[in-house]
Amino acid sequence: MKQIKWVLLLSFLAPLSAFSQDWHIGGFAGISNYSGDLAQQRVDMKYTRPALGLMVKRDINRYLTLRAGLNWGHIAGADSTNESKDLLKRNLSFRSVIWDGHFIAEFNFLDIYEKGFTPYVFGGIALFQFYPTTKDSLGNSVPLRRLSTEGQNLPEYPDRRQYALHQFAIPFGAGIKVMLNDTWTLGLEIGFRKTFTDYLDDVSKTYVDEATRLRYWRGQEAVDFAYRGDEVNTKGITPGTYPADGTIRGSDKNKDWYIFSGLTLTYRIGGRGMFGKQKFSTCPKY
Repeated sequence: MKQIKWVLLLSFLAPLSAFSQDWHIGGFAGISNYSGDLAQQRVDMKYTRPALGLMVKRDINRYLTLRAGLNWGHIAGADSTNESKDLLKRNLSFRSVIWDGHFIAEFNFLDIYEKGFTPYVFGGIALFQFYPTTKDSLGNSVPLRRLSTEGQNLPEYPDRRQYALHQFAIPFGAGIKVMLNDTWTLGLEIGFRKTFTDYLDDVSKTYVDEATRLRYWRGQEAVDFAYRGDEVNTKGITPGTYPADGTIRGSDKNKDWYIFSGLTLTYRIGGRGMFGKQKFSTCPKY
């Protein structure tokens, strides 16, 4: 009876042990960047900020891995550091914290358990949260969305609805990962997030009529932060006045993006075997 109990116990634990070898837990550490209306270039590296994340992975087979994760990062941009005089005159700035929950698939080009490394590409879906803010002349943080700087929800501008702070994005990118031993894997990747909003930076369309905006809630504050060209102190740039209704403020032709780049480090739960000789099969052996 004792032998039978041991056989039954081993029969139960064997598939669990094999199953656990397909799972990985780990983290991400790197940088975050932004692309939008307050970046003169496609990506302005001057506003690179730190980013961190956690992840769980599941190997489906030798070439397909599913991953769920949560990333945190900062994005920012400012006209004051641009070379274009038109942007310097606009004098807008923003910053925002990004929370990014994602579910993606990694497609590995090589069998990492045989080669010890593999390049990979990935793609999936993400749900992210943001809230653009700026600094006033005293350095105080000012939330921008509540000001409706481009006339969002004003009856005179029925086509301008308030933007949502929780939205979907399409994450995709590429990287390379290397097995350090039979349990630890180090990776380097860059991941782009294509969003469906043009308001990561609170800038998209045109200026609204100043008198109209003044009639509504937080009117003067909204006008003050919709256009900050009157605060310019850059040499060679003359402070301006609030532009006429319909004057271009941003461009809604392209949506905003954010990017996470950096290192990943994962631990394979229940990993066994020698480096490069790990058996992938989850079938129990007797």
